[in-house]
Amino acid sequence: MFEVVIGLEVHVQLNTKTKLFCSCPTSFNHKQNTNTCPTCLALPGALPVLNKEVIHKSIMLGTALDATINRVSYFDRKSYFYPDSPSSYQITQLYTPIVEHGKLQIDFEDGSNKTIRVNRAHIEADAGKNIHDGNISKVDLNRAGTPLLEIVSEPDMRSAEDAILYLKKLHSIIRYLDIGDANMQEGSFRVDVNVSIRPKGDEKLYTRVEIKNINSFKFIQRAIELEVARQIDAWEDGTYEEEICQETRLFDPVKQETRSMRGKEEAADYRYFPEPDLLKCVVTDEMMQKYTQIPELPDAKKERFVNEYGMNEYNAMVITSAVETANFFEAMLQEEGVSAKTATIWLTVELPARFKGEINITNSPVDAKKLGFLVKRIDDKTISGKAAKEVLDFLMENETADVDSAIDKLGLKQVTDTGAIEAMCDEIINANEDKVAQYKGGKEKLFGFFVGQVMKASKGSANPQVVNEILKAKLG
Repeated sequence: MFEVVIGLEVHVQLNTKTKLFCSCPTSFNHKQNTNTCPTCLALPGALPVLNKEVIHKSIMLGTALDATINRVSYFDRKSYFYPDSPSSYQITQLYTPIVEHGKLQIDFEDGSNKTIRVNRAHIEADAGKNIHDGNISKVDLNRAGTPLLEIVSEPDMRSAEDAILYLKKLHSIIRYLDIGDANMQEGSFRVDVNVSIRPKGDEKLYTRVEIKNINSFKFIQRAIELEVARQIDAWEDGTYEEEICQETRLFDPVKQETRSMRGKEEAADYRYFPEPDLLKCVVTDEMMQKYTQIPELPDAKKERFVNEYGMNEYNAMVITSAVETANFFEAMLQEEGVSAKTATIWLTVELPARFKGEINITNSPVDAKKLGFLVKRIDDKTISGKAAKEVLDFLMENETADVDSAIDKLGLKQVTDTGAIEAMCDEIINANEDKVAQYKGGKEKLFGFFVGQVMKASKGSANPQVVNEILKAKLG
């Protein structure tokens, strides 16, 4: 009955060494109010100077989004007062952004895809941070003046799933380009969600509600679901006009609700005017030539993995969704004799299953070279897949150990000597003459019993393929 309409505004902190308009460092987690100067504190007489690195990173993003990169853009002053904004205004780009008219493709599990239009990406300065401590609120201005790109989509998303796929793809692109760390917990990838509903078939855009600064994909999805349900209930109850107004709301993950924060300001409320202290932002031919040469992005890498390694679409998508995983995978394959199929299983299933606490693919005790060598030992039949799990467990706890020494220490080297395996098979057959008779009488399921007994006798070290071949021959 209803159609959901969603647009997203994403604030990405750029990983420049210094702030947008001054030389203060942008390092996270320094002592409060130490990374400040007259410029980012907006003291009288202090003038901003644009950080060129911000232009370079904007060009890279614009290229990745297949967008128009405006060769000349301008800065505007947005007037508002918050305790964490010492200037009482924000320098941003309202009228002519550096990037506009882009697009981003999202992919669904069934293999279909959808293009989401990107209205613009503009440069702006971040505010500081309010720290609420009981009845006292403190202000940390270390973040004030950190360069942001605000990436604004068109209202093309029709579900929470669309929104999450868009955000994950955008997050991945930021990481692939290495223009920001996109760490949601640290606030360097912050999302504002604009949600409205309308009767299906209606093209009109109804009242939109903005849900501000949500810092996890799980919370974003839940906030959208709750807000959509609230708006539908109001429509069906006949209270839509009274209850749904253009406002900014917060998502409360504890109470599982969105609640009103403030009325939504319009552009006129901010009293925008051209920033008087800054020149126009000019993108030169040299910048375009250099910074439009961007790294291979997730979609291109996925297509290459399918063609080059014979992977299916799903596995290629899983591995390329994060640049760290994609790089880890290709580093594994640098080990001669490693198959992409086995490497995929051990990278996407076995290794992550052993991550605990703060351990992840970027700081794993088992790096790409070591996991690649372990996969090689599975592929060349030195150890079985089951034994390899024990080796991986050992390596996760003993970072300095190498694969071969771990195999030797654990006594897991696979026995491929047909003579030794044949002797074990003879021993098991002679000890179980009754079951041999039953097997030969037609009870073929007993074959698994003989295989299991031989593997048990070898303590799992016998090559299962060789065991099967010998037993089949001996049992006739």
